[in-house]
Amino acid sequence: MSGANHEELKDEAAKVSEREERLKKLAAIKEQGLIPYPAKTVRDKNTAEVLGSFDKLAAEETLINIAGRLRSVRSHGNLTFADLEDESGRLQVALSKKELGDESYKNFVKLIDNGDFIQVAGVAFLTHKGEQSLMAKSWNILTKALRPIPDAWYGLKDDDDRYRKRYLDLILSPETREMFRKKAKFWEVTRNFLKARGFFEIETPTLETTTGGAEANPFKTHHDDYDLDVFLRISVGELWQKRLMAAGYEKTFEIGRVYRNEGSSPDHLQEFTNMEFYMAYADYEIGMKVVQDLYQEIAQQVFGRTKFTTKGMEYDLAGEWSRLDYQSEVLRQTGIDVLKATEVEMKAKLEELQVKYEGDNRERLTDTLWKYCRKSIAGPVFLINHPKLVSPLSKAKTDNPELTERFQIIIAGSEMGNGFSELNDPVDQYNRFALQQKLIDRGDKEAMMPDWEFVEMLEYGMPPTCGFGFGERLFAFMMDKPVRETTLFPLMRPKIEVEDIK
Repeated sequence: MSGANHEELKDEAAKVSEREERLKKLAAIKEQGLIPYPAKTVRDKNTAEVLGSFDKLAAEETLINIAGRLRSVRSHGNLTFADLEDESGRLQVALSKKELGDESYKNFVKLIDNGDFIQVAGVAFLTHKGEQSLMAKSWNILTKALRPIPDAWYGLKDDDDRYRKRYLDLILSPETREMFRKKAKFWEVTRNFLKARGFFEIETPTLETTTGGAEANPFKTHHDDYDLDVFLRISVGELWQKRLMAAGYEKTFEIGRVYRNEGSSPDHLQEFTNMEFYMAYADYEIGMKVVQDLYQEIAQQVFGRTKFTTKGMEYDLAGEWSRLDYQSEVLRQTGIDVLKATEVEMKAKLEELQVKYEGDNRERLTDTLWKYCRKSIAGPVFLINHPKLVSPLSKAKTDNPELTERFQIIIAGSEMGNGFSELNDPVDQYNRFALQQKLIDRGDKEAMMPDWEFVEMLEYGMPPTCGFGFGERLFAFMMDKPVRETTLFPLMRPKIEVEDIK
């Protein structure tokens, strides 16, 4: 047996023994007539409020009720000190046999552990070392913890443990807690930015009969009542929001969950949050200006800066962003003209570059060549002039119908947003959907499912519209962390069985 495995077994045995001891304490608490998991809590201040007005509370000897989790307990005969933690911070509590009485003090010392939740009524005072504290006049248990919290220094070093037991990761890491507050602000700033510009927040279906709006492999399920196969959406209601443009709304947006049944990587998850907005009487030129302002607002309001480093690549979101031509950039980096090269030439180049590719159709090969090229681009830049073949929902350029009025934001070698002048020609849309159907019939799992009812809607008329979307991966890039790290509860394979709890 290796030394590492031996230590793991010792740790596991220690945890089992600790749990057994705490179960005995739980039984003793009940024998004392105490309620180990009461519903009612008396709390009139959090720890930050106590510390914020400490001198006044101490002078007035005000009785204060606080509650939280015990993060350390240090007994010294007839006096015990404990750190009580709530969401706002920590406060030292002193528990004295003299103040509490023999029975109450004994119960605390014998039955209460680090990690338990308790309620304390006490008065503010300074210890002889000058530490702001609360002298307990009484205490009550709120929750008996049956498992010990890992040591802050040694515990949860493994990423699998941190993601699986995120609640412990958050207890042990103030930095992680702060990151998720920033993430909440990231979406708050996005929402406020759009609302301030007259966008109307809406909700669209997450279950769809066709997964329009993106090219991705969907999750499939079955609707029992309708006896109908349905899919979890792969975009934030793109085709639904465009229906709203036809209905007379002129600016809409949605922030919601999206699902794609594809592989995991540091930059991709199967479930994530995206935002999409649509605005009538606007083209992609207007869209680029709005998006640039939005990203700069997020950078300043959430992070307080515009300069970032992601994956070793430095970029500055301030100022005007440059533009990059899709066809020219692929030609510059690979020597392949994606509008003129044959599929055979594209495959040969990808093999020469040792780039893996799936599917042998022109759309997939073109997209794979571009993805190879983008890796070296720090950005921020607007990628423009995408081939029509890889943009089935984007309006074609009038001066070159082979290209589209589409833009993507490239940051640190990745796509961080996608928008375009929306296609509103029903005949053109029908033909492009028909092409996508042929790709599906040939086995392309990422081709876009046609939505013929959407084509019918276009026949009633939809105004010129610009649409754009981006996801939480932008936040992960700004934090320079894998997107899995910036997800509160990423999907994990089940590990705990009922036998592990008994």
